[in-house]
Amino acid sequence: MNNPSPSGTAPFVLSILDNAFTGVGHPVEETFHEMISLAQLADRRGYQRFWMSEHHAMPGAAIPSPQLMVARLTGETERIRLGVGGIMLPNHVPLVVAEQIGMLDALAPGRIDLGLGRAPGTDGATAAALRRHHTANDEFPEQIDELLGFLGNDFPQDHPYRDVPAVPGPWQAEQNRVPRSETSADIWILGSSTYSAHVAARLGRPYAFALQFGSADILNALRIYRENFQPSSFLAEPYSLVSIGAIADENPAEARRQSTSTAMAMLRVFQRKPFALLPPEEVEAFRADVHERQVIEEYTDRTLHGTAAQVAAGLEELQAQTGVDEVMLVVTGYSRRAQAQTVELIADHYGMPALPLHPDHDRGGDTVDLARRL
Repeated sequence: MNNPSPSGTAPFVLSILDNAFTGVGHPVEETFHEMISLAQLADRRGYQRFWMSEHHAMPGAAIPSPQLMVARLTGETERIRLGVGGIMLPNHVPLVVAEQIGMLDALAPGRIDLGLGRAPGTDGATAAALRRHHTANDEFPEQIDELLGFLGNDFPQDHPYRDVPAVPGPWQAEQNRVPRSETSADIWILGSSTYSAHVAARLGRPYAFALQFGSADILNALRIYRENFQPSSFLAEPYSLVSIGAIADENPAEARRQSTSTAMAMLRVFQRKPFALLPPEEVEAFRADVHERQVIEEYTDRTLHGTAAQVAAGLEELQAQTGVDEVMLVVTGYSRRAQAQTVELIADHYGMPALPLHPDHDRGGDTVDLARRL
C-alpha cells in the first residue's frame, strides 16, 4: 500500500463514504444516478477514495451490494480509489468475495479497496435470512484469513482449500501462461471497537474506525492498533482512517437542519422502525418526548455541520485528537444536493484541485455538479 499525500492544504488525506441515503419521496433510481455524479465530483476534486458500505432492509440506505455499484463506477471515474467499504464478511462466502474483488481489480487495476467488517449491517431477522448464524462474529478472523488465502492463492500445503482457486486471480494467470497482475485490492479492517483494532494490528493492515456510529473508545482502539501493529508485506507502518458524518452549507442553520433527518432515522431504529430519512420539515414537526428529543439532539451533533470552515475546524480537531492519517466524510442528510455541496465546499476550503472529466464520461449534461442541481 502506498501512503497518499494530504489533500490540498488539509493536514490529512480526505475521502468520501456514500451510504446511498435515499430520502422519503425519492426513488432509488434517482439515488443511484446521483451517486454516480457524486463519485465523479469527488474524482474531479481530488478526493482519495469513494467508498460504499453494505446495508440491508433499510428504506433510507440503498446499497445491499456495494460491489455492484463499484463495478459501475470503474467505468464512470478515472483516478479515485473505489471501495467496497465495507462488506460485512460474515454475511458472505469468502471465495465469492475473492472472485468479485478479483473482477473489480481487473476492471480498474490499482484502484480497488476492500474494507472488511463483522457487523450484520441490518436487523436480526434479516441477518437470519442472509444465513448468518449466531457465532458468525466469532469466526471473523478465520474468515479474513480464508479470504486472503483465496486472493493470494497461497493457502498452506495441508489446507482443505489449497486446490480451490479464485478466478480471476494468480492461479488463472499461471494456467493461462500470462504474468500475474501487478495490482491487487487494498484490504482494510473496519470497526468501531477495540476488537477490530486487534485484528487490524495482527494482520498488518490499514484500520478504519467508524466514528459515525458513536465515539466508543476510539482513542483506545487506535492506541491498541498502533502499539500492537505487526508490519506486513502489505504495510510497513500503521495507517489509520476515521469516518465521520459531515454536512457543510453556506448557511449553518440549514446544515444542522439537514443533519436532523439522519438523527431521526437513528431514533426510528431504536424504536424498532425502519431506518427512513424523513424531510427536515417532518422532523421539525415531530412531537418528541424528552428522551426522543435527547436522542435526536445527540445524533444531530454527532454529525459535523456548519459552514465549510466550521466543518473543517471539526475535522482538524478530530485529527489532532486521534492522529489519524485520513478522514473520510460520510455524506449525510436528507438532500442529495446537500451531500454534493458538502463535497464541493470542503474541497474548496482546502484548495483541492478541480480536475477535468474525460469527455467519455460527459453524458450530455447528465453528470453536471449535483451542487448546482435542483
